[in-house]
Amino acid sequence: MHSTLFIQSPPVLGNQYGDDTFLRSYLQRRLPADVLADIEPSLTELGALAGGELYRLQLQDRLNEPTLTQWDAWGNRIDRIEVSPLWRRAADLAAIHGLVAIPYERRHGRYSRIHQFAAVYLFHPSTDVYTCPLAMSDGAARTLTVSGNQALINRAVARLTSRDPAQAWTSGQWMTESTGGSDVGASLTRAARDESGGWRLFGKKWFTSAITSQMALTLARPDGNGPGGSGLAMFYVETHDADGSLNGIRVERLKDKLGTRKVPTAELTLEGTRAELVGDTRHGTRSIEPMLTVTRAWNSVTSVSFMRRALMLARSYARERRAFGAKLEDLPLHVDTLAALEVETRGAFLLAFELVELMGRQEAGEITAEQQALLRLVTPIAKLLTARQAVAVVSECMEAFGGAGYVEDTGLPLLLRDTQVLPIWEGTTNVLALDAVLRGELSVGLPALRTRIERAIAGDAVGGDARLSAAGRQAVQAIEHVTRWLSQNNDPRRLQANARRVAMTLGRALQLALLIEHAGATATTGDMAAACRFAAAPLDLLVDINSEESARLIE
Repeated sequence: MHSTLFIQSPPVLGNQYGDDTFLRSYLQRRLPADVLADIEPSLTELGALAGGELYRLQLQDRLNEPTLTQWDAWGNRIDRIEVSPLWRRAADLAAIHGLVAIPYERRHGRYSRIHQFAAVYLFHPSTDVYTCPLAMSDGAARTLTVSGNQALINRAVARLTSRDPAQAWTSGQWMTESTGGSDVGASLTRAARDESGGWRLFGKKWFTSAITSQMALTLARPDGNGPGGSGLAMFYVETHDADGSLNGIRVERLKDKLGTRKVPTAELTLEGTRAELVGDTRHGTRSIEPMLTVTRAWNSVTSVSFMRRALMLARSYARERRAFGAKLEDLPLHVDTLAALEVETRGAFLLAFELVELMGRQEAGEITAEQQALLRLVTPIAKLLTARQAVAVVSECMEAFGGAGYVEDTGLPLLLRDTQVLPIWEGTTNVLALDAVLRGELSVGLPALRTRIERAIAGDAVGGDARLSAAGRQAVQAIEHVTRWLSQNNDPRRLQANARRVAMTLGRALQLALLIEHAGATATTGDMAAACRFAAAPLDLLVDINSEESARLIE
């Protein structure tokens, strides 16, 4: 008697660099040949790890989460945290491959940031968000480097950027308190001088990610300072004393989160924590701006990385799964669905790496005033738009698996839960929209954005292709609409109510232009189709909605 048992073969991953034709075509287009030849072996190695050893370990390690032991057997408070096996392996690999070090070594000048984030893009989705401490470490290294505090630069930056796993540090970023996350000016943490003239911190940090890091940058209010962000100062903290005990830090609990559960996120009480002032005793919120540019770039790239991973899995499954007498990859509606997701992923990728390229130019001292204005505007827009695209794309990819996508041991629900943090970390969508529209210096940023779009869609860029030219006009029309609307609306409440729609329209217009530029450069059928398909999706989202009527809807 023959068995009728059917076992569905799972999706499989190959080398995540070799299989990602879009990543490789972007690097071929944007990097000098000698730079690409130099970095490609390491990217190939990371691609093999991401699709092989690390992915297998991730599935095996699914149920392991960080643990907090607060007391030893004899009643001593120890607050010891253990992380998962995958996190320990990821820490070593991240150091060896220089995921923080690359832009500080700057072997390839302004292209070093592209090299770094191509590596991050490959590494991220197989390492259970170990990119969280890496992002904060990169942000801390950048912040300390530009602070001018040579003692802290000498002490910390070399460790944050070390390729030796035994020497490498990571950094925390302790900003969030119960009084507010994005509203850091409401911080209640005090900084007071001790008898020796050093600084001690007192207060409670409500949400501190990657608490196992060796150091952190945090905000506190020196005694006597006034309220708001101008009264805060930025401090450097080492989490442990020389004897290994915690530095005046009590770990109250680990957070029970929807996703990123492998990231040890804690609620801390600071009880006289020794700290060093990084810069001035005031205007600490200004001091964290270099950090935010870096961490928002990480957020943007990891958003795209999750999108690509979800699509890789969905496409692999479509080659294996049969329904209604055919493979999913042969069903027109399924193909159309995946094609729409591919286009969103490509647009998000190019926007994220536009930000990366601008960062590289700034750090290499090769940025113009116009590009600096563009960097200021693109940073919040790239973060907010790519994060929202990631949630939508990953959710749709999970649906492409049917019921299997909803089963935990496939690893797919974890992918969606971890993605959901990206619109929240480093500023929510609304906070970043306000940053772009109300604080982003649109008077100089918007003309710079339009210039960039016009350059991307210029006749020589699109090679005279009529469809690409028509798509380019859509991008310009969207920018013109935003410019016209802003000139006619200067009421702060009206601007705030429409800030999200303004920011998303600017971001999608730039994404379309970058897709057109890429298609014009490669002249491949797939890249042409991507630009035209993106142009057919909603682009101009600026529908003028009466905010007074909106208020009535939630009364």
